[in-house]
Amino acid sequence: MSSPRSHSTDLEDRHTDPYFDAREDDENEDEDPDYDEDEGDDDEDEEDDERDEDDMTHDLFEEDDEFHDAEEGSLGFIVQIGGLDEGQGGEATGATTGDPYAVERRVINLIANVGRRVGLVSQREILNLLRGRNQGITSLLGDEDADDDIGHWGQRLRRRPRSNKDRFPKVPSDKGRELMNSGTFGATDISSPLGKKKQLARRILDRELGIGDRSYRRTNQGVIAQSMIPSSDADMIINYDENVYSGQFSADGNFFYSCVKDFKVRMYDTSNPYNWRHYKTVSFPFGSWTLTDASLSPDNKWLAYTSIQSNVCLAPTDPNDTGDPYTLSLSENGARRGQWGDDPGIWSIRFSGDGRELVAGTNKRSIIVYDIESRRVLHNIVGHEDDVNAVCFADKSSPHILYSGSDDTTIKVWDRRSMGDGREAGAFVGHIEGLTYMDSKDDGRYLLSNGKDQTMKLWDLKMMYTSAQFREKNPRQHTPYSDFDYRWSKFNDEDWFPHPDDNSVVTFRGHKVLRTLIRCHFSPPSSTNSRYVYSGSHDGKVYIWNMDATLAGKIDVKATTSQEKSMPHAYRQYYNRRGLPGWATIVRDASWHPTAPFIAASSLNGWDNALGTVSLHAFNEGNLDEGSPEMGAAYDEKLRRVSGVDDTPVTGSDDDEDEDDSDDPELGFP
Repeated sequence: MSSPRSHSTDLEDRHTDPYFDAREDDENEDEDPDYDEDEGDDDEDEEDDERDEDDMTHDLFEEDDEFHDAEEGSLGFIVQIGGLDEGQGGEATGATTGDPYAVERRVINLIANVGRRVGLVSQREILNLLRGRNQGITSLLGDEDADDDIGHWGQRLRRRPRSNKDRFPKVPSDKGRELMNSGTFGATDISSPLGKKKQLARRILDRELGIGDRSYRRTNQGVIAQSMIPSSDADMIINYDENVYSGQFSADGNFFYSCVKDFKVRMYDTSNPYNWRHYKTVSFPFGSWTLTDASLSPDNKWLAYTSIQSNVCLAPTDPNDTGDPYTLSLSENGARRGQWGDDPGIWSIRFSGDGRELVAGTNKRSIIVYDIESRRVLHNIVGHEDDVNAVCFADKSSPHILYSGSDDTTIKVWDRRSMGDGREAGAFVGHIEGLTYMDSKDDGRYLLSNGKDQTMKLWDLKMMYTSAQFREKNPRQHTPYSDFDYRWSKFNDEDWFPHPDDNSVVTFRGHKVLRTLIRCHFSPPSSTNSRYVYSGSHDGKVYIWNMDATLAGKIDVKATTSQEKSMPHAYRQYYNRRGLPGWATIVRDASWHPTAPFIAASSLNGWDNALGTVSLHAFNEGNLDEGSPEMGAAYDEKLRRVSGVDDTPVTGSDDDEDEDDSDDPELGFP
């Protein structure tokens, strides 16, 4: 049993600094009450020290324990005090159960005194003390890199032995190369002595002249499409006063929506991808923190969008329908709100293939299936051990197979026809940290996921583990401490290791999944021949990969949005010869136009990422800009010009009454 202590003292002990230097400054020693020295009596001080040491060793150790002097130099410990994992290490002792911080306090006090009195105790005694209490421990003596292993107090410390760099997946991937040659992901171009520009020109000429048979013409058209990768130079930049968390084109490319942290969704007519027009803005009433996700119905008539709460807003995309959006409650409490914290917060939302149901992933570790017509929850399954950050369907034409990705590092496969028993149909394993997003190729087979372990993975439904195999392998035993705080920390590549049960097909690396839940996608079949996969990144870029994990291209959003010519006039006063000090960009989402060589990148932009942008990047072989308006021009959320020489609104922009405000100083215009 632990001795009774006040609550305030317990709290103080829990937040004790766990790191102690073996060497202390003389100034600190002078202030230590245990070392009040009388300069006139050195012999008496030595006797007191010996008595103190004898008392302490008698309290902590048995008489027959072995003692020896520690080596001169730094002596450090990295200690993790944590509870037991279920099924491991047996039951906790009575002392541990009564006061889980008793051992922690003893170890901290012991280490502190080791630093003050070199030679008091051996390393073996520290290890035995902790092991006797069934506490987890990682101990490194004399490790100069100890600080690199330390998260904040109370979280796991995972320092693995320095591994061979060959542990990283091979690039190019052999399996990915097989997929590229299979015809499922585009066509493989035949090598040619011509340069890329001349190859493209020659293929366009062949297409116009109708050269070759039907098979050649089809392959030629596919190669032309996949050759047009958008460049970093932006055609236009839409500026927002808050972060843009997601933005996607519709399946037919006729409109684009952006979800912004101000709880508003802007809709744009993009039927002409070279001439956008803002036509509608809808709001989420009483949202929490930000808009988390949005999904279009299969017929593109409805947009479902969410915040970190149990409600889903359903807004018509028809520009003539100006009514308020419908509010659907996915809480089991229905329209009646439960107590604070009872209702789930939604991270991800998707329409089913038939448009009749909504599927959501929540912060309650659950997957919710909701019937839109009857307005009731059909299933609320706690299918993971942590937040469900992403859900999606395997086939856009089928409502049956769906996926869920979680912070517990796993992807579960569910069959809507058998979800009643709460058991998954299968699982994918391979990430060693939580998932941030998933995208389906919509062919009922291939799936793409982004993870906080700084990898993106391609999965094949034919390679999934069955439910029985998943439980037999118990893959979570290899990732018990998958709690990397991607919001504030940098991922150390030394912590990455290949999961022993990895059943993914290809692993992609190079981007940074930090600060926010960054998204990844398959490239569309019409405009890219399904050749690529791509992702946003914390470093302000969009990364585009071939299926063999080689890099096909990069779009530098930060570079193009921080150019002086692309700055709204209100920001230009802060621009100097070195650019914009403190300007940072995180590309959270990107969308490749289904029929044109465009990518729209949605970003957290500006000083300390406080603003937001949607930048439109097109395929462009040269650097000459002969069009009007010039490339890189900046616009506000309603597509009114806010940079460049000509500040007139874009043709076909929003309502006339909005255009009348273009000289309002509160909007930041001249």
